[in-house]
Amino acid sequence: MDLKIFRAINLLSGRSLLLDKFMILISNRIRYVYIAIMLIMWFKKRNYKKMTIEAVITILITLIIHFLIKIFYFKPRPFLKRRVGILIPSKKDSSFPSKHTLFAFAVSTTIFYYKRTLGTIMSVLSLLTGVSRIWIGHHYPSDIAGSAILGSFISMLIHKISSLMKKTNEVS
Repeated sequence: MDLKIFRAINLLSGRSLLLDKFMILISNRIRYVYIAIMLIMWFKKRNYKKMTIEAVITILITLIIHFLIKIFYFKPRPFLKRRVGILIPSKKDSSFPSKHTLFAFAVSTTIFYYKRTLGTIMSVLSLLTGVSRIWIGHHYPSDIAGSAILGSFISMLIHKISSLMKKTNEVS
């Protein structure tokens, strides 16, 4: 199933130069949009500082988990085991988890708790980021799904801890 979905998406690459360039742009540069949004939110209003801090903590934790998973688990990237279309060069490290997708879902889920509309838009961009990683030939759909779940779960956990800490401080 994973391979079938991968092939269905990846076989679309190489057919449209404009679409390929768009997917490469999303894959490689969308994280700067997320960073810019967090910076704008940091300077916009005081209550968004908490959101930005939560997002940064979530990113740091996801990067640590990403690092630990890569140490203990290796899943070959699609282009290492099969003949697939790859649009840009990639490292030959483990395919799981996708750091790009992990980052995107961690940030978009955190923002969703504070700004539903912006969070929803960013979640769609996160999904597009995941699809772009398959499109360019770097990840399997299971890598993307696992990264989305992991990034969102860590964001939810950090938000829950942050909310509990806020309630504890209000009671004291």
